[in-house]
Amino acid sequence: MRFFFVSLSLTFSGGPPDVGKMLGGEEKEEDPDAAKKEEERQEALRQQEEERKDKYAKMEAEREMMRQGIRDKYGLKKREEAEAEAAAAQEEPAAGSLTRPKKAVPAGCGDEEEEESIMDTVMKYLPGPLQDMLKK
Repeated sequence: MRFFFVSLSLTFSGGPPDVGKMLGGEEKEEDPDAAKKEEERQEALRQQEEERKDKYAKMEAEREMMRQGIRDKYGLKKREEAEAEAAAAQEEPAAGSLTRPKKAVPAGCGDEEEEESIMDTVMKYLPGPLQDMLKK
């Protein structure tokens, strides 16, 4: 307990040295070369970022060379080429087809007349009290 009171009294009496700065008492002096240092720092950051991008671009190029080697070895196609061919294959039969295109809406989700005929068919097979309940 005694330790607690001692540390508590130290906190209130001493406090951190920059409390005066936080209260607006003492202002920090501006370094005359601060702008130059900041510009150099920004340039160093840009250079590091450029080096990082170059490094990853080089790594990606190496990976792509490895991928291409595997594709060539096993006779595979690039994913984009395969997707483009699949899309073209789907469009070709529809373009030259003499039949009408398939309905976009699945059966049972379409016309109201069709839905009514289905309900009529179901109603025929239900017992009388259930038919009365469903008609209401």
